[in-house]
Amino acid sequence: MFDIHRVEIDWGGRKLRLETGHMARQADAAVLAQYGESSVLATVVAAKSVRPGIDFFPMTVNYQEKTYAAGKIPGGFFKREGRPSEKETLVSRLIDRPIRPLFVEGFKNEVQIVITVLSHDMENDPDVLSMVAASAALTLSGLPFLGPIGAARVGVINGEFVLNPMIDEMAESSLDLVIAGTQDAVMMVESEAKELPEKQMLEAVMFGHRHFQPVIDAIIKLAEKAAKEPWDLQLPDKNKYKDQVKAVAGDILVEAFSTAEKQKRQDLVAAAKEKVFAEIQLPDDDANEKVLLGDSFKSVEMDIMRGTVVKTGNRIDGRDLKTVRPIVSEVHVLPRTHGSALFTRGETQALVVATLGTGDDEQFIDALEGTRKERFMLHYNFPPYSVGETGRMGSPGRREIGHGKLAWRAIHPLIPGPEEFPYTVRVVSEITESNGSSSMATVCGTSLALMDAGVPLKSPVAGIAMGLIKEGNDFAVLSDIIGDEDHLGDMDFKVAGTANGVTSLQMDIKITGITEEIMRIALDQAYDGRMHILGEMSKAITGAREEVGDYAPRIETIHIPTDKIREVIGSGGSVIREIVAESGAKIDISDDGTVKIASANRESIEAAIARIKGITSEPEVGEIYKGKVVKIMDFGAFVNFFGAKDGLVHISQLTQGRPETVGEVVKEGQEVYVKLLGFDDRGKVRLSMKIVDQATGKEIPREEGAPDPAEEFSRERPPRRDREGGRGRGGPRRDRG
Repeated sequence: MFDIHRVEIDWGGRKLRLETGHMARQADAAVLAQYGESSVLATVVAAKSVRPGIDFFPMTVNYQEKTYAAGKIPGGFFKREGRPSEKETLVSRLIDRPIRPLFVEGFKNEVQIVITVLSHDMENDPDVLSMVAASAALTLSGLPFLGPIGAARVGVINGEFVLNPMIDEMAESSLDLVIAGTQDAVMMVESEAKELPEKQMLEAVMFGHRHFQPVIDAIIKLAEKAAKEPWDLQLPDKNKYKDQVKAVAGDILVEAFSTAEKQKRQDLVAAAKEKVFAEIQLPDDDANEKVLLGDSFKSVEMDIMRGTVVKTGNRIDGRDLKTVRPIVSEVHVLPRTHGSALFTRGETQALVVATLGTGDDEQFIDALEGTRKERFMLHYNFPPYSVGETGRMGSPGRREIGHGKLAWRAIHPLIPGPEEFPYTVRVVSEITESNGSSSMATVCGTSLALMDAGVPLKSPVAGIAMGLIKEGNDFAVLSDIIGDEDHLGDMDFKVAGTANGVTSLQMDIKITGITEEIMRIALDQAYDGRMHILGEMSKAITGAREEVGDYAPRIETIHIPTDKIREVIGSGGSVIREIVAESGAKIDISDDGTVKIASANRESIEAAIARIKGITSEPEVGEIYKGKVVKIMDFGAFVNFFGAKDGLVHISQLTQGRPETVGEVVKEGQEVYVKLLGFDDRGKVRLSMKIVDQATGKEIPREEGAPDPAEEFSRERPPRRDREGGRGRGGPRRDRG
């Protein structure tokens, strides 16, 4: 019934198994991949014909995680998986990026790749395994795919490269790098690093490329057993009208790609295209012929733009290969926000706003590995007006999620820990103009906005996008690419980092890969560009402000004994609710006894801390406290001075010189400063007001020869009736009858 084929290899100390012929047999190809005890199923289905008039390659990749893979039931009312999570979206993009360029140019049949996580061992992340499974399925499908590709994760632990580190090992790694490519070249890189030097980043890429070669060999071995016959393709000539296009619109396109201003250039290109479609006659107004005419037009565009750059080194906007566009950095551009920045580089602009919150604002992430909290969030928005267009406004798409995550990876290694900065941080980047590398503008703007908000980043961060034009053996690496150079070029190579090293590297290739030499040149050139950008950013702000803004919450952190947590919370939360209501502060208590008190009002924080310490601590002899008179007696006043604790200020300790009555000095409800003198033999608290300046709360220096108040306390104790409310020994006896 089943025609099952398997290949197994030892890879990174674990067994990788690829199997086909057992599941999803009606798909064009299906591969079950298992690494450790994590398993994914990758399926490929392609339409047998091309939709008329389609002018792009309609491939979709859908990576989906099933909660049953981790032995869990989904949360929520419906108890089933819903819309894709952020991770599912990011992994879908991760798989798409290295395989899309490897389809034969001109192939426009719709292709759908679905990867389903079937089991998760909590040790091996399914993302790299899914890339391998998708590559294997495509290789078996018979589609015009110039693969296979391999993929790997690379970590750096104790200074050594580690292949496919397990999930718990990643906490110790200074690098999280995912790489994919063919036998000969690298196709895609995605990474987050803790300020690693460019040389080490390049070595990590090449380490990963070497170590996924056995995977490519295994896929080829499986294909030799089970691959379907290649499709018999009759692809149309995409350059069919190229000579005619060049004759009709070549001069206009030359002028367009010599125009620095984006809008003017776009107008000239649009005019050239309109002229081409008006003057070149097509047979029977056929939709597919229109597509071929459009392909020929793009081919002429690429020839003009790319040829000029490679031959002369002059770019569309007149820059040389290494020059970065003019930069303007501004901070504190919005009132009331906690931190804001406007970063403008050429015709790309990001308005970035930072907001500080408390522990209540942390994001809960429900993943297969378990639920965790995230205290740093970065959201990227790309409205259509940023490129002068109209368009749909709605929830973020895959591109917005991907660009936001790239910027997040660049900044995340520099965010201070909760012990140093106990805030939850959310950053929103609004792209207000775009002509190339808005994600890198987001990195720069985020760094500025965080410093403006008072977030003590370890170092400022900047990012730059590099491009590549490769014609035969000739190539040119471009710094700070604009939109047309990205669209018509061969590479999008984004590097972000500090003056000390790289924090994020992302690379996408539109050709069949690049060499180590090109990557080395790109990294070196990117370093020079990044240092220039950091210098321009420093003109606005050089480091974090000493304090958070006036409208940001203040957070104080204290620690209490864990056995006192129950007392602070109270029965059913009654005590902590009372403290919150009275102080106006927000309070968050962790299981380890860490207490975070937040409020925009300093007095609220101090009031809450005083209440909590009053519950969990004991007063210290010799310390001065601020309290409130709660009861007046003939012999003194009782003062509530430390949480719920009261103490007696004897009449002799109220003021210099003994007053006739206590009421002459204090009234009930009056706030006073008291010094704790000690405790009597029954544990009762004794306080003094007369040695404390009631205006400042500071102790009054004792005059030379004056008695020590503590000694007075030990000698001068109130009569028993004062202490117990009864008669003294010398007083009249009560009638007991």
